[in-house]
Amino acid sequence: MAFARWDPLRDLLALQERFERLGDAGAAGWIPPVDVYETADRFVLTAELPGLTREDIDIQFHDGTLVLQGRRREAPVPCEQYHRVERGHGKFTRRFALPSAVDAERITADFREGILSITVPKAASAVPRRIEVS
Repeated sequence: MAFARWDPLRDLLALQERFERLGDAGAAGWIPPVDVYETADRFVLTAELPGLTREDIDIQFHDGTLVLQGRRREAPVPCEQYHRVERGHGKFTRRFALPSAVDAERITADFREGILSITVPKAASAVPRRIEVS
């Protein structure tokens, strides 16, 4: 039997994310999946954005919240009737409240083969520091 450490902040952030996903869905239900993980010195967000270009993506950081916005254009397909539509299109917005201080000037983003990676370095004051005992 494995025990998991209860983290109320993680549970609250997950609940907030679920509520945001409900409100962010556009008419076509286009919400790109995003993974967020944390290391000792940074947060990393990766988003699946197939079919988008760099010009279709907007990333902003303000007051501890990273905002990812974009738009997937509808592909013009000459036909009289669709039989199935599963790929969403239109605008999307995702917001991520980061739980500790970050260095906003050093945030970087890389977009390759439909995967957007955003690296958010933690501020020097937020990074754990080992103190030697004398």
